[in-house]
Amino acid sequence: MSYHDIITIEPDKRGGKPCIRRMRITVYDVLGWLASGMSTAEIIDDFPELTETDIRACLEFAAS
Repeated sequence: MSYHDIITIEPDKRGGKPCIRRMRITVYDVLGWLASGMSTAEIIDDFPELTETDIRACLEFAAS
């Protein structure tokens, strides 16, 4: 898996911040939730449109 397949950047959406699969959920949203102590399962419970692969892509994006 490459985050390039999941993370999208559109200048007119969320101020050009990197988002997940053209949704309005940003990489920074996910990283913030993880940093605050939420588990992957909790994030997916709150946002069922996200997948574990999406969350891993956010981490890969942040690491690059």
